[in-house]
Amino acid sequence: MIGTAWAILRKDLQIELRTKESVPAMALFSVTVFVLFHFGLQRNELEGDLAAGVLWVTLILATVLGVNRLFVAEREQGGIDGLLLAPIDRTSVFIAKASALFLYLVLLEIVAVPAFGILLLGPNLFTPLPTLVLLLVLADIGLASVGALVSALAVETRARDLIVPLLLLPLLVPVTIAGAEATEPLFSGSQAAHELGKWLGLLGLYDMVFLLVSIAVFDFLLED
Repeated sequence: MIGTAWAILRKDLQIELRTKESVPAMALFSVTVFVLFHFGLQRNELEGDLAAGVLWVTLILATVLGVNRLFVAEREQGGIDGLLLAPIDRTSVFIAKASALFLYLVLLEIVAVPAFGILLLGPNLFTPLPTLVLLLVLADIGLASVGALVSALAVETRARDLIVPLLLLPLLVPVTIAGAEATEPLFSGSQAAHELGKWLGLLGLYDMVFLLVSIAVFDFLLED
């Protein structure tokens, strides 16, 4: 199963390196949104709940772009039928797609978080950065699990670009809330350890639940 997942993941990464359709679009979208907030709010620095909200909502919306493109190669070239006919464990397809989306999100954040710091936080990003990285990694696991599941569900629908955000965004509300609540004190200059632990625990629980649910139902969604 791991070998099959690695083969599919390698194929997806090679396609992304050649076409550059997902990650650049996600990064450009995020940076554009930060620029719009920079000039629209007419403020050089944000802090507290406003800064946290801008960061997490932008990253969540950028995730939708990546989820929309996750199964595009298989859909356009008939690869879905090939995967269904191949004698492989369907879970390996989920692992590969979720891993690809996770890597896309990491690459997105490597670009988006520094841009956010420069445009909207000034020099205040360095202090909360270690904790912010931990929050982003936990969030990315959940985003990748749910995103791969929703993308598989919507891949054969004609209105994929509409179905994906309608299904995905409600499922990502807990990630947005936990991420914003945990990040708000970081951008305000204070963070209680028990409060941070609570939100980290919520993100970890979300990751575990949706990862297990996604693995359990992915075979049936792909078959249908």
